[in-house]
Amino acid sequence: MTRDTHDGQAVHGQVQNEVQEKIGASLSTLGSETPSGDWLVAARERVRVFAQYDRAFEEQADVVVVGSGPCGAVAAYELAAAGHDVILLEEGPPFTVRDFELDGNLSMTRTMREGGLRMTSGTVMPTMQAIALGGGSLVNSAICVRPPDSVFDQWATEYELERTDRAHLDPHFDAISEFLGIAPTPESVQGRRNLLFRDACDAMGITSEPISRNVKGCRGSGECFTGCRSRAKQSMDVSYVPAALRAGARVLTSVQVQQIQHSGRHVTGVSGQVVAPFSGGSSRGRSHHFKITAKAVVLAAGCTATPILLKHSDDLANASGQVGENLRFHPGAAIAGVFPEAVDPQFGATQGYQSLAYLEEGFKLETLWAPPPLLSMRFPGYGADLQALFTEIPRMAVWDAIVSANRSTGTVKARWRSLEPSLRWNIHPEDVAIMRRSLHVIAQLFFAAGAKKILPGVQGIADVMTNVEETWALASDAVKPKNLVMGGNHVFCTTRMHGDPRRGVVDEDGRCHDLENLYIADTGIFPQCPSVNPMLTGMALARRQALALSDRL
Repeated sequence: MTRDTHDGQAVHGQVQNEVQEKIGASLSTLGSETPSGDWLVAARERVRVFAQYDRAFEEQADVVVVGSGPCGAVAAYELAAAGHDVILLEEGPPFTVRDFELDGNLSMTRTMREGGLRMTSGTVMPTMQAIALGGGSLVNSAICVRPPDSVFDQWATEYELERTDRAHLDPHFDAISEFLGIAPTPESVQGRRNLLFRDACDAMGITSEPISRNVKGCRGSGECFTGCRSRAKQSMDVSYVPAALRAGARVLTSVQVQQIQHSGRHVTGVSGQVVAPFSGGSSRGRSHHFKITAKAVVLAAGCTATPILLKHSDDLANASGQVGENLRFHPGAAIAGVFPEAVDPQFGATQGYQSLAYLEEGFKLETLWAPPPLLSMRFPGYGADLQALFTEIPRMAVWDAIVSANRSTGTVKARWRSLEPSLRWNIHPEDVAIMRRSLHVIAQLFFAAGAKKILPGVQGIADVMTNVEETWALASDAVKPKNLVMGGNHVFCTTRMHGDPRRGVVDEDGRCHDLENLYIADTGIFPQCPSVNPMLTGMALARRQALALSDRL
């Protein structure tokens, strides 16, 4: 919806404009191809936005895919390309460039569930899930990294998997990489903020490399988090969703799936209601009911939403008792460093450089940027002191670590009379130790790069450190879990894959053990943390699942 219709109440005369503005920009960008005008017209007729729903409706398809994020979009495209009639459902609205808000706070309220304020209980940690056509790909940093062999070796050993290794998955990684133009971030758009990280790693003898990302023609604007205004980022709304439409799929936005219809060991479709954009899916924003009958259902609603939907549908696919269990994150923490000279952090790929040197120890190092109001949550002080730190942003860089916290687990449960999840998670003491170690390494890197001071962002220790000797406090017991400012946007394992139906929800093709034609294609099926950013792995698994499902239809 456009800014003057945030309440979702579009008038009839705006319908055609909305279709043109919201979808047209996405459909006109499809790889290097230039779609014809006739194709654009036909494709727009297969896309629906909120303003077009004026009554209850029913549809039929071979496959209905719930969720248009990276995994769902890949599944929808592959199934449509194989000749199947596919309907792709998305609860959020489509966005175009003029809808992107550079104000990070406003952007979160429009693109994130619960306005970006979703938290875990137990160990309190924010976790953000998108609600938009394209899902998290619209607002993530476009990082596409393949896990090392050791990750899949552990999955195979502990979860009785025979075909989930690099040898079997590399063809799917390759196909997706070619489609999206995934490539290492070039130096021309790194900016000083990212290159300082490279230099620091060199100085400490640590391996590092440019991050591979799904972008084409990146300008280094550092706006990944609030939406790529140059449309260089190949988010699903400008890549796989248009490709699915080209292959004949239908796309319905602003629809909330509330129930999976089933009979015996078969699912028969889904049902739910139309929801107004920016209403958070609450009852006040719901209107017309819908039902879609299908030969197969693919759930790609996300690691926190899929378990709730299964529970809400008569505890479906849960003979193992594992639905909503085993919740895991990559908890991340960051440090800001201030340099003597200008860094100009507003320029450069949002996350352009990484180090995988410590994966075996349990963490990955990255560069990072976000809108300053969001970064300021990690800044110490108030009033004039905080204002003074803002004046130092032009000389600042932020680097972070994500931890493979496989010992730290939790649960996803439904809130009372709601489809919103209640997330409970506790960080394990051994994972706290890894977090401390990662923060100490980041601090050392900053001083190796020539920073004059760092802002650790950890309560209970010094707000500012000015030399490398002080950084040892970050590796000590003084860093307690409750004092860490963490974020966990990589979420896994709530419908895990396992070779034993008694211990997992889906098999290696993503098919639910308990049902013949229900599939799950999101990071919930990961049996453990993947150690690296999960998007590419999720997409590779989704592609494999879609091809397997296609053979069964």
